[in-house]
Amino acid sequence: MTSPRSGDRKKPRNLILRLLGPGLVTGAADDDPSGVTTYSQAGAQFGYGLLWTVFLTTPFMIAIQLISARIGRVTGKGLAANLAQVAPRWALMTIIGLLVVANVFNIAADIAAMGEALSLVIGGLDHEHALIFAATSMLLQIFIPYRRYAPVMKFMTLTLFAYVATAFLVNIPWKTALAQAVWPSIVLSSDYMMMVVAVLGTTISPYLFFWQASQEVEDMSQGQRKAPLRETADQDDGELKRIRIDTSVGMIFSNVIAFFIISTTAAVLHGNGITNVTSAAQAAEALRPLAGNFTFTLFALGIIGTGMLAIPVLAGSAAYAVAEAFGWPATLEARPGEAIGFYAIIAAATVIGFGLGFTGINGVQMLVWSAVINGIVAVPIMAAMMMIVTNNQLMRRFRANAWLTGFGWLGTVLMALAVLAMLVTL
Repeated sequence: MTSPRSGDRKKPRNLILRLLGPGLVTGAADDDPSGVTTYSQAGAQFGYGLLWTVFLTTPFMIAIQLISARIGRVTGKGLAANLAQVAPRWALMTIIGLLVVANVFNIAADIAAMGEALSLVIGGLDHEHALIFAATSMLLQIFIPYRRYAPVMKFMTLTLFAYVATAFLVNIPWKTALAQAVWPSIVLSSDYMMMVVAVLGTTISPYLFFWQASQEVEDMSQGQRKAPLRETADQDDGELKRIRIDTSVGMIFSNVIAFFIISTTAAVLHGNGITNVTSAAQAAEALRPLAGNFTFTLFALGIIGTGMLAIPVLAGSAAYAVAEAFGWPATLEARPGEAIGFYAIIAAATVIGFGLGFTGINGVQMLVWSAVINGIVAVPIMAAMMMIVTNNQLMRRFRANAWLTGFGWLGTVLMALAVLAMLVTL
């Protein structure tokens, strides 16, 4: 009599933690300080005119991240290891090299933004604060095993609600905002199209593909069923349902936060004639005289919170990709001495990213370079993912169904068009 009641009590309490994991963290990490900068500039420059992009990207984000998660859980291998099955060695190494470069630039921009944000809140030197954030992030990944670090990352996703609170602290004409989101007035100008491409590139990023696939492998090794799904005898619809819920919630959550950031900066900055934002910290500072200290503080703390979530994802995704390509152990569960190459990539990406803050390279330039590289590399990765997830030999009975395949290819085409528009605009 005691055992059933004990089990019943544990299930509801652990239900959320069990269903939400890699997808939630991946979606939250998409709203990193660099993403906050992009969304803030979209709101400041065009008001509510780009809110429609949030709705447009959501189904494609869900589809492509579902595909990456499915690949990881079904095959028991990360994305780089699977890409090696369908791509020539030179193509794989080129893709991974570009991914690492883009991630390092993104880490640099994020660390710098976090340092600036904390300086605005409590004072001090930007570089000193940036060093604290970089060192803390790196040490947590290296010395805290995955089974303990994963719950911390889930908890950190709550920091993104700072942007929801910020939106309700300012005067947003919600009828106007929602009307323009549903029925936008598209402007055929180079600035407008460039911002559309920037938003698309921010929401659909290669590092998210690699991270979520590898996190499914990490979760698999910690769960009750440690075998890849393709090696199991049953259909395992429950595991695929968990992935669908987790990923859908994570991507919707990501775009809801983006919606509130654009709405806030549109109402406050654009509404007061401020149309140029070069960093997330500058957006926060601009809010202070217009929306008050509390709104400014929430926005700035949101930059720090999401940065602490995004840096491990950026550095970790680079490490997973490189380690898998060279056949090294690739897991955050390993001790430092058991996965030297893997942790060396995490450390190098973080240290180089921090060091770029001393070169004098403008944060906006690093974001542009990162966006261009991500855009160029995203299309072949997405196409290769589609070949993997529809491959009978690799996925067996878990190959993607018609709707997932359709949305995946549509997302790939959309990203290709966005990259083409970006290159033409540049």
